[in-house]
Amino acid sequence: MIRLSLIIPCYNEARNLPLVVARCREAFTRDDVEVVLVDNGSTDDSPAVLASLLRDGESVRSIRVAHNEGYGHGILMGLRAARGDILGWTHADMQTDPVDALVGLALFDASPMPERLFVKGARRGRPATDVVFTIGMSVFETLLMRHRFWDVNAQPTMFSRSFFTTWQGAPKDFALDLYAYYTARAQGLRIARFPVQFPQRAHGVSHWNATLRGKIKFIRRTIAFSLHLRRSLGAASKKDAP
Repeated sequence: MIRLSLIIPCYNEARNLPLVVARCREAFTRDDVEVVLVDNGSTDDSPAVLASLLRDGESVRSIRVAHNEGYGHGILMGLRAARGDILGWTHADMQTDPVDALVGLALFDASPMPERLFVKGARRGRPATDVVFTIGMSVFETLLMRHRFWDVNAQPTMFSRSFFTTWQGAPKDFALDLYAYYTARAQGLRIARFPVQFPQRAHGVSHWNATLRGKIKFIRRTIAFSLHLRRSLGAASKKDAP
């Protein structure tokens, strides 16, 4: 039986993949933990690199998404292919250590109601400009939703399979982090955070947050999706009213 499935979406991460696979093999020696690397429609050498690195029957495996439909779509495909009771995801760029998921798993193991727990990392060691950006977005989300939302895009993100089965209309892009966090709040799950280090990328650059244009696109999408969630909350409240 698989206790934890950790999903790692990979888009054009050929240079990072040997580091990711080596770290996962080093960290996850338990038989009840699996890692699902999602080749999310990569156009670089990622498929060939994965084929050369992975072996049949080991706890680190991969699936291939033929066409990239967004960061969230790759994660969702990985979650659907996962076999664990506890599900989660993190990044492939080595800015988040896959072993952090074991810290999160310990929180589930210690919980009397793991199915009602939602776990996220809380990033440490980031550049000051990124911290200011995160603070601004966190304050916006908190004021809009009237619940505390902080460092929404921190990883890992972890939850029970039973929680995942309740998801409806999950977005296919980077708004998936907000959707998962918001849905956990809306369903009254207990939110647990723990500190994780966030160093520089080992190779390459971010596919969405490396430039001012990327940040502006992220802000616009986040605001639009946040307003959508807020309207959904209002509609649900009216529906439930006597």
